[in-house]
Amino acid sequence: MSRRRNKGRTVNGILLLDKPLGITSNKALQIVKRLFNARKAGHTGNLDPMASGVLPICLGEATKMSAFLLDADKRYQGTIKLGERTTSADAEGEVIERLPVPRLQDQQIKAVLEQFTGEIEQIPPMYSALKHQGQPLYKLAREGIEVERKPRTVTIFKLELLQFTSDELSIDVHCSKGTYVRTLAEDIGTALGSCAHLNSLVRTRAGPFELDQAITLEQLEALAKQGVSALDQRLLPMENALLDWPAVELAQEAAHYFCKGQPVFVPQISSTGWVRIYEGKERFLGVGAVLDDGRVAPKRLLSA
Repeated sequence: MSRRRNKGRTVNGILLLDKPLGITSNKALQIVKRLFNARKAGHTGNLDPMASGVLPICLGEATKMSAFLLDADKRYQGTIKLGERTTSADAEGEVIERLPVPRLQDQQIKAVLEQFTGEIEQIPPMYSALKHQGQPLYKLAREGIEVERKPRTVTIFKLELLQFTSDELSIDVHCSKGTYVRTLAEDIGTALGSCAHLNSLVRTRAGPFELDQAITLEQLEALAKQGVSALDQRLLPMENALLDWPAVELAQEAAHYFCKGQPVFVPQISSTGWVRIYEGKERFLGVGAVLDDGRVAPKRLLSA
């Protein structure tokens, strides 16, 4: 029997990519994976081709942290074009409705934005990756098919008006996972007495990671010419995805049993819920959950 062909090297860590306009998140992921010659990689939250901004990409063992970044809050800056509704709710779609835009005042706009702060319900757009009977909605939309979508509850923690002209608003949005800023743009347009679509979007924060920490594809390709060691220096430790979680340090014996999948007792533990687990102060073991009896149960362990 022939040996299985090596499909890349083992590399662990998180790359913060500033995804460019015009490509999908999956395309960006495949480019990064190729440049690093990585055996395993995954991204942590889809950005549409028309959107740019911070896209954390998890390599190797860091993919075990990707679910937590998917669940993390996001922050965006976007522009909303008033007076035009499109098929996709963004600038890539065809205009299907035009309405006059009322003369708007600053306080009037801010009052409307306030209505969308807190828990709100959104109907996901047809141009999305959600599936209906196994088919992505965007594929159905391209065939001119529209199906019923159930509203979903999301949270808008902050919605700030940055500036506005007679027919365009610039906003800053801090929101929970699952928020469709395109849908938010459409709903804001309707609430302002017109219609609207999302004209541009930049993700400025994903979980604990800021856009100014990210590297562009052009910069990454330049580093690749220097070799993989130059690329690896751009990787962040995988536990950086969870720096807002409490850290629990285990002694060597407790760490041994924890890594075997057994809950371990931690004296005088004050943390609750999810925690980062270390052997001593430096060796990151994975994540666990604090039980009512003071033990910590392993939930996601790294390979030895």
